[in-house]
Amino acid sequence: MIVLTAENLSKAYGVQSLFKEVSFGIADTEKVGLIGVNGAGKSTLIRILTGIEAQDSGKVTYSRDARIEYLSQNPLLDDNLSALDAVLGDGPQAFQIVRAYEEACRALELDATGSMALVERVTSLGEEMDRVNGWTLESDAKTTLTKLGIEDCTALVGAMSGGQKKRVALARALMRPSDLLILDEPTNHLDVTTVAWLENYLAQRQSGLLLITHDRYFLDRVTNVILEIDNGQVHRHSGNYSAFLESRANREASLAQQEQKRSQLAKRELEWLRRGPKARTTKSKSRIDRAHELLNTSYARDEQRVEIDTLESRLGKKIIEIEGVSKAFDGKTVLRDLTYFATRRDRIGIIGPNGAGKSTLLNIIAGRVQPDSGSVEIGATVVIGYYDQESMQLDESMRVHDYITEIAHRIPTSDGFLTATQMLELFLFDRDRQWTYIAKLSGGEKRRLYLLRILMSQPNVLLLDEPTNDLDVETLSVLEDYLDSFEGVVLVVSHDRYFLDRTVEHMLSFEPDSSVVEFPGNYTLWAERQKEREGLARDEQRARAAMPATVTKAVSVPAKTMQGAKLSFNEQREFETLDRRVAQIEARLEAINEAMIASADDFEAVAPLHEEKLTLERELEASLERWMALGERV
Repeated sequence: MIVLTAENLSKAYGVQSLFKEVSFGIADTEKVGLIGVNGAGKSTLIRILTGIEAQDSGKVTYSRDARIEYLSQNPLLDDNLSALDAVLGDGPQAFQIVRAYEEACRALELDATGSMALVERVTSLGEEMDRVNGWTLESDAKTTLTKLGIEDCTALVGAMSGGQKKRVALARALMRPSDLLILDEPTNHLDVTTVAWLENYLAQRQSGLLLITHDRYFLDRVTNVILEIDNGQVHRHSGNYSAFLESRANREASLAQQEQKRSQLAKRELEWLRRGPKARTTKSKSRIDRAHELLNTSYARDEQRVEIDTLESRLGKKIIEIEGVSKAFDGKTVLRDLTYFATRRDRIGIIGPNGAGKSTLLNIIAGRVQPDSGSVEIGATVVIGYYDQESMQLDESMRVHDYITEIAHRIPTSDGFLTATQMLELFLFDRDRQWTYIAKLSGGEKRRLYLLRILMSQPNVLLLDEPTNDLDVETLSVLEDYLDSFEGVVLVVSHDRYFLDRTVEHMLSFEPDSSVVEFPGNYTLWAERQKEREGLARDEQRARAAMPATVTKAVSVPAKTMQGAKLSFNEQREFETLDRRVAQIEARLEAINEAMIASADDFEAVAPLHEEKLTLERELEASLERWMALGERV
């Protein structure tokens, strides 16, 4: 069943046209991902589809009795309601009965008089719960809230943080029966574990789905249709995100072919025009018009890309040295005895549940928060660029270009310089957009501009706190390319699994006991190890449950022995150092091989290289053996 049909929709703000005469439909069996650069009009299109905002022309048609549920980026909830009441409020009759039953139970708990009226009301509502299957509905609502990180279902919405409110609103949207569920950036404010749960939930949900998200793994595993807003048009691609990339590549290849043919034909027509007035008879007017049309038409896609090869401020030997750092807030420990020494080109991903202390760690490194114990030393040559969620205060009266040149007009590269204009183009601000006032930018465009301003300061240490929130996939690709050539240190807090896999080489995992465990590898390797650990824990629990009590007691391992099986502090540091040293040796061996090939005729040059190669190969073998031995214990 087609739930929604859009016909010839157009929308513009002043002279800026977002999209023009776009048409598409969404069926109740389709899971649709809506993508496009920030400012392309994704959220505006969704607001038009839901009737919140009016289109300039065209119409939106819904199937009869279609149920549509919408989660905006900034949902509004009643601050006086509990989390559970916010999920169940204003819903179908069954929701109302569950909510009334919960309220009656709370009133009965607080009643000191033993009111029979309250007892009878609870009993009566209990019968109604049986009739509408309310017990299952209540359980599902509480489970959904818990899965989304809301442990206390009775907590008042007004006492919650912005991220918690968004999760309550998400639970509300998921619980409501609908033929089409529309979600605008649902993964923002969720940790990686919760994103994985939501991904699995939506993949199994049997109804239509339309969502905006920057999470490329999410798009790949949930959607079966991609709608792409590009240059004012909406292109429909069947399949998931991977299929979309292939489809877009084919489309662009076709456009490139058309552009080549147009260019060749235009060249011939231009030569004909230049032959002089003799060729321009009234009979040739149509050919003249066609020649001008060919010259003024282009099928080329404007990628707005320039090469990135910037030079950062040089780092000294001492970069960031964190030793034995702990931090607590209101008696709750969020960071316990962390030790970390940064080395050049470190790529560290920081993960853990919301509220675990990830942002606190970045604030301690940046000097905004002081640790309760331990020490943090920053090298004299370190220049920190900190992209956080709170400090984005842009002067909206400034133009985009001026906001960037206030920091720098150009930055050095290995081949010379990149100007502010070129960097703005790289980050998808075309020449016209660069002279727009910041007040006219979308939320995502403002975040993109704020990120670029930080990069223009030429930091050699980047602290990125949820950089993927509200950034489109095109901008994320640009940022990933930038980090590829970045020679400094990167520490990134993110729930975007694709971004972590693409950019980091080590993980710092915040554990339930407030300790932080370093894991060599990207997110996918860490997640696989977590599954292995959880599987082993479940197997051990089942085995213990099946044993008689006397046997369980006999085979239990003393706590000291179990702790002794882990790496000591020095061994942990050795393990981390070996991992980096192996990579350095392999890189050096590759360089030696290239040098030996280049100097094959020069024995005096090759001999020392050959000796160095033999020495490094012996060191590599010994290092790998020791690394594997320590890795087994990890």
